Amino acid sequence: MNREFSDEAVVKPDVEAFYDEQTNTFSYVVRDPDSSACAIIDSVLDFDYPSATVSYQGADRIIDYVRSNRLTVEKLIETHVHADHLTAAPYLQRALGGEVVISEHIVTVQQTFAELYNEKADFARDGSQFDRLLKDQQQYKIGKMTALALHTPGHTPACMTHIIGDAAFVGDTLFMPDSGTARVDFPGGDAHTLYQSIQLILNLPDDTRLYMCHDYQPQGRGVEYLSTVADQRDNNIHIKKDIAEQDYVSMRKARDKTLGMPRLILPALQVNMRAGYFPQAESNDTVYLKIPVKGLR
Repeated sequence: MNREFSDEAVVKPDVEAFYDEQTNTFSYVVRDPDSSACAIIDSVLDFDYPSATVSYQGADRIIDYVRSNRLTVEKLIETHVHADHLTAAPYLQRALGGEVVISEHIVTVQQTFAELYNEKADFARDGSQFDRLLKDQQQYKIGKMTALALHTPGHTPACMTHIIGDAAFVGDTLFMPDSGTARVDFPGGDAHTLYQSIQLILNLPDDTRLYMCHDYQPQGRGVEYLSTVADQRDNNIHIKKDIAEQDYVSMRKARDKTLGMPRLILPALQVNMRAGYFPQAESNDTVYLKIPVKGLR
């Protein structure tokens, strides 16, 4: 993997990060330095689980930033179907425009979770809730910049890394070097696949800026979101350059057995597989989300 896909690949886009403390999630506004065009990556909808209440503080911060800088939103990018937060893409689209995009492998995720949630036949399983489905190695434009969608499954089947100039947005595939890599115990996850996907990222030029989707602040350090390929290759505690695939796979499987489920996984998957739209309101004008129950006797 290199930057030969575009003469503009060495462009340095302007990147503004927005941190959601409740879900440890970073959203990004990525701007073409030669125009007003931008993309929003991995937005967050505020959701209070105990009261099942939606609010928009985080998304409104992004809207204020875009409007105050007179930017034009062309893309609302989802790196994958998130299990730890709900996307604010529809809300942002209504306010700012732009097309909502995700990997074409969203159809695999929809088919899997439609069965889990016993969705009715009217739930589309073809990705049509999104405006655009991207293929592996597909190029797209943000203003004058040419971006590249790189399929990097393993955490989920629909994970994509988006390479925009000298920056790459890796979703949950990688964390900061002292935090390691993504879990693989969700449906469709696979440690071997994730290892191979990460090699694609680590084969990018050493100085490629890597933007994380999450940071969990091990040992209480401050919040961080920016790394480089060289830093990850040399220092990532799970997958630095001297770690063999089978050793990584064994570690990843053992570690995942110790992890609890994300707090918002049940509402997040139902909403995010719909491109951020909630199920239709029922006859009492109330929207409901399902909770599959296990272990009943």
